[in-house]
Amino acid sequence: MVTAVGTGTKSQALKPLTKRNAWKALQIHYKEVRDLHLRKLFADDPARGQRMTIEAVGLFLDYSKNRITDETLKLLFRLAEESGLASRTAAMFSGEKINVTEKRAVLHVALRAPQGTSIVVDGENIVPQVHAVLDKMTDFANRLRSGEWKGHTGKPIRNVINIGIGGSDLGPVMAYEALKHYSDRARTFRFVSNVDGTDFAEAVRDLDPAETLFIVSSKTFTTLETMTNAHTARAWSLQALGGDAKSVAKHFVAVSTNEAEVEKFGIDTANMFGFWDWVGGRYSMDSAIGLSTMLAIGPEHFRAMLDGFHQMDEHFRTAPFERNLPVLMGLLAIWYNDFFGAQTVAVLPYEQYLKRFPAYLQQLTMESNGKHVTLEGKEVTYPTGPIYWGEPGTNGQHSFYQLIHQGTRVIPCDFIAFGQALNPLGRHHDLLLANVFAQGEALAFGKTVEQVKAEGTPDWLVPHRVFEGNRPSNTILAARLTPEVLASWWPSTSIAYLPRVLSGGLTRSTSGAWNLARCWRSALFRSSRARKSLLLATTLRRIISSATTGDSRNRREKLRTGQRGPPARRPASWSHTAGRPKALGRRAVLGSAALSGPEKRPRGHAYLARKRGFQ
Repeated sequence: MVTAVGTGTKSQALKPLTKRNAWKALQIHYKEVRDLHLRKLFADDPARGQRMTIEAVGLFLDYSKNRITDETLKLLFRLAEESGLASRTAAMFSGEKINVTEKRAVLHVALRAPQGTSIVVDGENIVPQVHAVLDKMTDFANRLRSGEWKGHTGKPIRNVINIGIGGSDLGPVMAYEALKHYSDRARTFRFVSNVDGTDFAEAVRDLDPAETLFIVSSKTFTTLETMTNAHTARAWSLQALGGDAKSVAKHFVAVSTNEAEVEKFGIDTANMFGFWDWVGGRYSMDSAIGLSTMLAIGPEHFRAMLDGFHQMDEHFRTAPFERNLPVLMGLLAIWYNDFFGAQTVAVLPYEQYLKRFPAYLQQLTMESNGKHVTLEGKEVTYPTGPIYWGEPGTNGQHSFYQLIHQGTRVIPCDFIAFGQALNPLGRHHDLLLANVFAQGEALAFGKTVEQVKAEGTPDWLVPHRVFEGNRPSNTILAARLTPEVLASWWPSTSIAYLPRVLSGGLTRSTSGAWNLARCWRSALFRSSRARKSLLLATTLRRIISSATTGDSRNRREKLRTGQRGPPARRPASWSHTAGRPKALGRRAVLGSAALSGPEKRPRGHAYLARKRGFQ
């Protein structure tokens, strides 16, 4: 069986994924490197932590703590080339109907295309349509936020409830929580998705119907869960507003394309915001589905978010594979999923505002890659996607990190952190950064039997305090969480497409999918993992504190150049460097490298926070 992949005017016949030369080479290569430890990789390559980084669109990716060599990357990039990734990317951006089962284009990138751009679908440039809806959203948001839009009784709207499910809920919820710092705190924003009546009851229990606006988000206006909640909301509102059906038009707006059903519901179709069938639900947050986000953060911030989307779109479209952040992350996901047999990926944001980001990624990736057949309908013989999950740090450290550190499964981790706190409080952010850096180091290098014994640990306790390390992770950093920076994460998750693209293209199913410790005699206590991570975090906190509050430039310069500080503040096995990426500013919080292993710890392989925030 072969798969045709191309841009419409030119196609290339592809072998099945596992029959491609690069795949076969990767299978051989995996057997050669699967037992290599990150300690050795760092000891043999002092520059590893500086080389294996990518900087793009305000994001800095350190992928040095992955179980890969230069040959691994070479073969993964070859696999992408043999699979026609470049031509598939071009086909998507040009508006080709790469959704072959529904014969539709896949053009979420058009939602953030600047005015003047031309993207043609069925002979029509769709960018002007996108901006017409965006302008309509902006006008409505300005009227509501200014108080010009009033409810049925003349009261201004103080509460906004978005009713939707799937992509009409997960994206808006995540964006609202992530950008709450920028939101209008004079208003309450809530979200209803579950058909369980408790979801609706709790959302409205303390709200005044006269001050409440509902956004009903359903393309067809027939989605069972959404419309059940919408009719319940209508009844709740009418009961409180005297049963006047005219009140519906003042307290409900629609994000839909079904004008007849919207009008039947009682919503003024002038307040219906449309979108298109070339927008997949989970990629629709920057369409009219994001109306609740615009109401919360304002049109200016919403447009900044769109600009962030577009910047990463362009990076993904134009950057060579070797420097392409989404491509690299997607290929690493395939490396672990299909060769190491890693069934899950932990997404660990060290930012409380991103608490709903892992849940959003679950839909984005698992709905995309939840497939068991190729485009031709043939059964696949390899995993098509891992399970994504996660919680904010440091909460997870007191929950499931034990399994990641000392369990028997390989769980690749993506750590996310920011240089500047949006809510600076004392040394809180120093502690947060110290923890994220310490976790990556501890996962990579672990703690050997010799190290544990050297601490004077009784022999019977040694096995419980050893952990092998060699647990892969990425560390992704940005200066500050802003609408623009948040948006740059989304196109990065073009990685959701990658496994399906490599296997021959995207499909869409009828359901809408794209593509104990005690029982197992593990450590019964918070054990060496917690103790080692805490020690590293404490040390890093001291480094950060000295770099940000020290009484002399000389002390900071010593830290920057790797000279020893006071012994009590710096373990003898560590050395430091600034290694700062210039694009993130003069006061970079991070050095690009991780700690090297105990066999050899060359200078320049530790994170160093010279300043709490970038400028």
